[in-house]
Amino acid sequence: MNVFASKPWLASYAVGVPNAIPDPTETLVDMIEGSTRRFAGEVALDFFGGTMTYAELGDEISRVANGLRRLGVKPGDRVALVLPNCPQHIVAFYAVLRLGAIVVEHNPLYTERELRHQFEDHGASVAIVWDKVYSMVRGFPRDMGLHTVVAVDITRSMPLATRLALRLPISKSRTARGALTVAQPLKDAIEWSALVGSRRLRTAHPRPLLGDTAVLQYTSGTTGTPKGAILSHFNLQANAQQSEAWVPGLERGKEVFYGVLPMFHAYGLTLCLTVAMSIGARLVLFPKFDVGLVLNAVKRTPPTFLPAVPPIYDKLVKAANEKGISLRGTKYAISGAMSLPLATVELWETATGGLLVEGYGMTECSPIAVGNPIGSSRRPGTVGVPFPSTEIRVVDPKDPTVDRGFDEEGELLVRGPQVFSGYWDRPTETAQVLLADGWLRTGDIVTVSSDGFVTVVDRIKELIITGGFNVSPSEVEAALLSHPDIADAAVVGLKAETGGEDVIAAVVLVPGATLDVAGLREYCRTRISAYKVPRRIVEVDDLPRSLVGKVLRRQVRDSLAAQTPAG
Repeated sequence: MNVFASKPWLASYAVGVPNAIPDPTETLVDMIEGSTRRFAGEVALDFFGGTMTYAELGDEISRVANGLRRLGVKPGDRVALVLPNCPQHIVAFYAVLRLGAIVVEHNPLYTERELRHQFEDHGASVAIVWDKVYSMVRGFPRDMGLHTVVAVDITRSMPLATRLALRLPISKSRTARGALTVAQPLKDAIEWSALVGSRRLRTAHPRPLLGDTAVLQYTSGTTGTPKGAILSHFNLQANAQQSEAWVPGLERGKEVFYGVLPMFHAYGLTLCLTVAMSIGARLVLFPKFDVGLVLNAVKRTPPTFLPAVPPIYDKLVKAANEKGISLRGTKYAISGAMSLPLATVELWETATGGLLVEGYGMTECSPIAVGNPIGSSRRPGTVGVPFPSTEIRVVDPKDPTVDRGFDEEGELLVRGPQVFSGYWDRPTETAQVLLADGWLRTGDIVTVSSDGFVTVVDRIKELIITGGFNVSPSEVEAALLSHPDIADAAVVGLKAETGGEDVIAAVVLVPGATLDVAGLREYCRTRISAYKVPRRIVEVDDLPRSLVGKVLRRQVRDSLAAQTPAG
């Protein structure tokens, strides 16, 4: 029996948050076109101080869509985007969708091997790429089906003063409007300016449907190798509506969102590419997170909404305090991807006068499923409660038909309009995570309190099995991080000679500290069971993290496995 069916968390919703949202009736294309009409004169995009209004954004989307049509892009085609955060990214995203084609997002900092694997998987025929990676993408084998690559110089969207300050070359595009020339396959790039120089797309051109696939978002999911999560217009619109409803204080046409999260990641995509655009916000874009760039923007146009990860909040507050820059007025901040320390919350809220809450999601949920209420009912240390129109269950990880109860550990299942339909061309992997009745297996071990607050314990695939016992890396990391000499920690399992795994820790020391392995292990024994205490503790200078701040435990494991174990 699912004890959570009564949705006890509804009592903790902030005032004004609905229990459910209506099903979306508009595609993402309908949404952006509505915004470009309603907020025509308002600034939509801000890039180093260079701005584009909603009316200008709508015009450019239409022209680029027509340019892509002339390159042969048709409904259902995959178009790869390999771009950092920049105005061209937003334009390309919605231009592709306008044609009924599918956006495939990529990390522009990926290696050739990583990118090629994804291109081989989705089979895009057209790619729109940052000019810094053009040569890499152009070099992919022809038999992959990629026939056209558009190169984007993101500096063209910067103000002249910024380009001069950065000593960037200043030149005018030689491409006249309408003079689009199709390059020979994989030889010469088509410049972005050629697409922008096209005429507007005919209004009567066929439009996508609500159930059509909008985005393929690559994720390792719950099973390792990257797979393309299929997200429809319906999924992404639903999650945008849920997110907007979750923050009832948002004012349409008046908010300033900061795009410090990469938009090729589901978290940045939803909160910046969809939510910000749907409410007519001013979206301030950063091609990468850089404290100096962000604080310069704060002096020019302070944010009101800043989605990020805990390390970003810490760095911004400390640097702002050092430079005497005020962060007041940042009303809302939603943190994800990793645990949010209470100390970070207190530091941020003292500096801004706003709220910082933690949320939870995964790419397969478009990506947000759970969040802390924006108000006094929030509960630090948990990831919050299910979003409107979202159901949860907690089940036995080995048998999802067996339900767990309140405060019992188990695998979290999620069901709602934001849940994806499967992985691209991966029916077996899809069947492993999507149950027949629409429940998504998250692969996360959680507990849920009697009033519906979710606490993440660990990921199933990262549990360490030692001596027949399951060990949560997060629990061991928390014990290590409570020691005053430990600044950062990652815990992994390495194969033991006697079978099973040994618990191994990589730690970063605070400046001036020295590693006392025996003392640290003894300290851990006072906080966790003896079988959970790391058998080896290795000092490292830093821990590898993803672009959204998650510790890359797999890289830590591989690095430690390559070292000779201490005797």
